[in-house]
Amino acid sequence: MSRQGSLSIERMCHLAQVSRAGFYRSLRAHQPVDEEMDVRSAIQGIAVAHRRRYGYRRITAELRRRGLLVNHKRVVRLMREDNLLAVQPRAFVVTTDAQHDLEVYLNLASRLTLTGINQLWVADITYIRLKGEFVYLAVLLDAYSRKVVGWALDRTLAARLPIAALAHALAERHPPPGLVHHSDRGVQYASEAYVTLLRAHHMIPSMSRPANPYDNASCESFMKTLKREEIYANTYRDLDHLRANIAAFIEQYYNRGRLHSALGYHSPEEFEQAASSATTATGATMRFFRPRALARVASSARDQAAAPEAG
Repeated sequence: MSRQGSLSIERMCHLAQVSRAGFYRSLRAHQPVDEEMDVRSAIQGIAVAHRRRYGYRRITAELRRRGLLVNHKRVVRLMREDNLLAVQPRAFVVTTDAQHDLEVYLNLASRLTLTGINQLWVADITYIRLKGEFVYLAVLLDAYSRKVVGWALDRTLAARLPIAALAHALAERHPPPGLVHHSDRGVQYASEAYVTLLRAHHMIPSMSRPANPYDNASCESFMKTLKREEIYANTYRDLDHLRANIAAFIEQYYNRGRLHSALGYHSPEEFEQAASSATTATGATMRFFRPRALARVASSARDQAAAPEAG
């Protein structure tokens, strides 16, 4: 039993003519207030540090990383009371010109099982509206870690835009031969100049199926995050101002600091470092699918082999 000086709690309660149950109820009544203030203060600090980009799930994950045991319902309540809920999304539009006679390539991305970085890069282009003009952003993500490995911003949708992003990625990562580059069927990615650059670095082109955005979901998810957490939350003077803010968002915030739900609430760089220290990755594996007719024949043969002989 705890003691205050030489007196036990039981003895003090007897002298004060209060019950032990009453004493403990009074003690617990003050503790939640202090704990609530600690949680609220931590939420405020995280929200400010991330410029209100974090929603309640990521703030809950960050609180737990700091050792605070909270559930998401409580975090939502406190964020709502303090007007800290994340900036809400707007409509997202992607423009792709796939009406061309250039060669398109087999979709390899959906068949890959990744084991490490620099096995599959995914690419996409989106537009950003400034006060007096539209500009365009091309990005490349490593599909394993969701890290942005290359990007470029320009006033044109010509092939030079994604080529600049690809050149940035190649200079940063120096990937080994055999990396799969996946994109939509847009004319920029199918252009001779772009495909020539891929082949010069021994990269294998892969393209999405027509009208199927799920093949490129990780890159489109990044574009939504960028627009929701950076573009829609700010006003830009001009293209140079936008470029500086996108550079800070991608290179300082998204790659290094933002917790990613698909990575177990680690940042892309943190995930890559943990993966590289844990094991030496083998190459990606690829799944091949048999035609349905062959699959039915094989199934029928197995059934016949397993059936008992008559007689």
